[in-house]
Amino acid sequence: MRLIPFALLMLCGAVQAAPEAVSLEQAGVLYEQHCQSCHGANRLGGAGPALLPESLSRIKPDEARAVIHNGRPASQMAAFGDRLNPAQIDALVSYLYQPAATPPTWSDADIRASHRILTDVDTLPNTPQHNADPLNLFVVVEAGNHHVRVLDGDRFEELANFQSHFALHGGPKFSPDGRFVYFASRDGWISVYDLHNLTMIAEVRAGLNTRNLAVSNDGRWVLVGNYLPGNLVLLDARDLSLVKHIPTLGADGTQSRVSAVYTAPPRDSFVVALKDVKEAWEISYAGKPDFQPRRIEAADFLDDFSFTPDYRYLLATSRKALGGQVIDLDTGKAVTDIPLPGMPHLGSGIYWKRGGNWVFATPNVSKGLISVLDLQSWKLIKEIPTEGPGFFMRSHLNSPYAWTDVFFGPNNDAVHLIDKQTLEVAHTLRPMPGKNAAHVEFTNDGRYALLSVWDTDGALIVYDAKTLKEIKRIPMNKPSGKYNVGNKIEYAEGTSH
Repeated sequence: MRLIPFALLMLCGAVQAAPEAVSLEQAGVLYEQHCQSCHGANRLGGAGPALLPESLSRIKPDEARAVIHNGRPASQMAAFGDRLNPAQIDALVSYLYQPAATPPTWSDADIRASHRILTDVDTLPNTPQHNADPLNLFVVVEAGNHHVRVLDGDRFEELANFQSHFALHGGPKFSPDGRFVYFASRDGWISVYDLHNLTMIAEVRAGLNTRNLAVSNDGRWVLVGNYLPGNLVLLDARDLSLVKHIPTLGADGTQSRVSAVYTAPPRDSFVVALKDVKEAWEISYAGKPDFQPRRIEAADFLDDFSFTPDYRYLLATSRKALGGQVIDLDTGKAVTDIPLPGMPHLGSGIYWKRGGNWVFATPNVSKGLISVLDLQSWKLIKEIPTEGPGFFMRSHLNSPYAWTDVFFGPNNDAVHLIDKQTLEVAHTLRPMPGKNAAHVEFTNDGRYALLSVWDTDGALIVYDAKTLKEIKRIPMNKPSGKYNVGNKIEYAEGTSH
């Protein structure tokens, strides 16, 4: 028998011995030593983002471990793999996903203290200081490195590239003239950027965990919907100064988070879905508004919604429900239930004319099918099978196809093009086999379609929307979404709002 030297045995034992378990209390001390200076004493954020369970809900613990160990490129997040052993990193991750011992609060005073004017907008030219078509600009959210890129939609060349707050969420929104774009980050930071002058104007932290924001169609107001604290925050659209916060209390006094907030331009109002009470709210901003909500009773908790083209009806669903409901915003009454199996993502649903009638189509995040509804009868026309559950749909008035991804599951590298008249899958593209393809947006004229490949070594891919020929491929780090100014401010057919 071959003998192994004693010293080598000792070395092997040292390597194989598992590090001692680290308690949550000890992890709290590690946080104070290594994290607090950037992420705040109460994990509310500072130079770095908030590290609360609500803020980390879309980040898997394994990803958090990797970030702590390796750091995050193109950011201030350093690598701690040389200072913390695996057991310490595991304990620190567990600590971050634990609710805070004292429930965090964010008051009007906190909002005002966070407000920063970065550029005096009155000193800037009010016409575009670049040669690109202002209605054919794209705002691209590059999630992998928390940056935003502004692209010329005619030449597909970059005009600006700047760092954003952590994890932009809910899609940027634009002022009615397309000059300003408003961003909301998951940990509550709201920013306004001037697309004419390619410069940031102001920012404010409106909450600790934010769902999304909406901009009034008169360009005066920004309404922010928060999960934490559960409320609405109204800001002056010009400089993001606080106007008021609106508590989201149900008619019975139950505190609620906000599922979503959108503007309904023909109604001069915001429409709000509440997550924890069975109500939708309409808040008018016409004239001299008092911003008092009009309560609309719902048959279920609302998690997602969309509008009909005339904005009279609200199509709403709960992710826990086996269907949805149609609410008449004029009368405030539920009209009918609608058959939507799975978990429809109505916020990404789109409508178009088919045979002279409006139809509405929505992906489902738990089933591989697209549900198509007749907007006159509210009947389900067809369920279109796909290669897996999807998240985003897009089209354009000038396109014969509705583009939908297969965001979840093993076939997430596929994108289906559905013929809008036959309701059949006409083409399936696989832009980068093995990598997640998602979120299409069209140029303002519909000539080109831009598609994201959500991968660290991903890309923004430009297609000729008619021939489906690839025109250009721009390398990017998880380009999570791109938004065309003209399509958004015109509430164009085929673009979610």
